[in-house]
Amino acid sequence: MNDKFKQHQVYKNAEGKRVPGVTTITGEGLGWSTGVLCRWNNKKGLEGIDTKKFVDDKADIGTLAHLMVTNQLQGIKTSTDDYSANQIKAALNSVKSFDKWAEGKKIEPILIEKPLVSNIHNFGGTMDIVAKVDGLLELIDLKTGKGIYPGMLVQVGGGYDILLNEHGHHCDKVMILNIPRADSERFMVHEIEHLDDCKKAFLNCLSTYPIHKIIKKELAW
Repeated sequence: MNDKFKQHQVYKNAEGKRVPGVTTITGEGLGWSTGVLCRWNNKKGLEGIDTKKFVDDKADIGTLAHLMVTNQLQGIKTSTDDYSANQIKAALNSVKSFDKWAEGKKIEPILIEKPLVSNIHNFGGTMDIVAKVDGLLELIDLKTGKGIYPGMLVQVGGGYDILLNEHGHHCDKVMILNIPRADSERFMVHEIEHLDDCKKAFLNCLSTYPIHKIIKKELAW
């Protein structure tokens, strides 16, 4: 089945209990982008743009770009049958940026889109790429938006790195690559430096997550 139509990843711990994913935890626990999103929604609304359709289209491009890059690393051909010509063109632009970054590097994939679960902290996550790059073990997270934001550092340098460490993968570098869909967006490479702070922020989010659920339930959300 094409990734475009896959169900949301479900994570379960060793006891078979369902646990939340990294992006769910940071999405509810941080809220650092709330003001930005409100302004963006207002701007798009004033431009007469249906923000749901706009976001869905960008999400499909991101899905395809991720699939193209991770399949390429595994020598797998990617089917584009379920995507529009414009989406394919934008995704290929993202792949071009990744290829530019990868040029001249020896990349040996270790984990590609591999779901992992922490039985210590009870959460799950799926990392894009864990690979040896020129002999160093790197966690590489792909983004296809307009930039790299603080919450992404908590997601990758916090949640994902905690998962990898628990499973015996101690990375030399934790990277975020922003591979743009269009020339108007920026190609960015960011190596996360403050990993301990990212982990603290993530664990804070994780500690309040069940409380948030209880409070939402009281309001019947």
